[in-house]
This record gives sequence, C-alpha cells and structure tokens, in this order.
Amino acid sequence: MSQSPDRRTVLRGAALAGAAGFGLAACSPGDSGSYASAVPDKPVELGPAAEIPVGGAKLYREDRLVVSQPAKGEFRCFGAMCTHRGCVLAEVEKKEGSCPCHGSRFDVTTGQVLQGPAAEPLPKVPVKTKDGKLIAG
Repeated sequence: MSQSPDRRTVLRGAALAGAAGFGLAACSPGDSGSYASAVPDKPVELGPAAEIPVGGAKLYREDRLVVSQPAKGEFRCFGAMCTHRGCVLAEVEKKEGSCPCHGSRFDVTTGQVLQGPAAEPLPKVPVKTKDGKLIAG
C-alpha cells in the first residue's frame, strides 16, 4: 500500500510551483509587446519645426514622441516608448534613441531596433507642419 503525502509536502510543492511559474513569466524572452497605445490619439502640437536639426532628432519626453528630420523639410515621428517594456527613451543623439531600462537602441529616422532586447520597431506617428509648427497624431 502506498503512503499518500502529508499536507505540508503538498503545500510546499504548490508554493514552489507557483514561484517557479512567476519566475519564468518574469524572465521569458518573448516579452516584447506592442506599446502602440503610447502614441497620441488626437493631434498634439509639439512646437517649432525649426527646433529639429537636419540629420538629427528631438525627444519630446512628456509627449512620449521623437521627431527626426532626415532631410530638410522631411519630418518623421515615432512613439518614444521602448517596445520591450514601455520605458520612455532617455535621450536621442544624432539619429539614435536609447532606452534607460534595458539598453535597447533605436534608429529614430526609421523606428527600427538597432540593439535589443526590444524586438519590435517604434510605432510610427503621422506628423505634419502647420504655420511652422509640428503637429503629431
């Protein structure tokens, strides 16, 4: 006749299984998510278009947007929340934006990932100029 486990053994096993499941979920590599909801749902006035250097970009941290000007008069806008875990990009140097949380880097003229752990590009946001000002969204 086999002996059934006592209550303490069963509870210990359940607790360890729960902790292991939580640990695996927190550390899983497939955690790239879509942070497209971080883009504006209505137009946002960002300021003078002249503030964006040709061949460079500007981070609008409060608006969670980054705008680049790859060529004179050509503006591109992307959501500035990292697609890995949703941290707002910390800085933009020349054509590169970096995430302070896990080190992902993005090309701010295309939105493409230059260095992971992010796997998805930054979401594109429509941008236009009106009366010399940038309007995103």
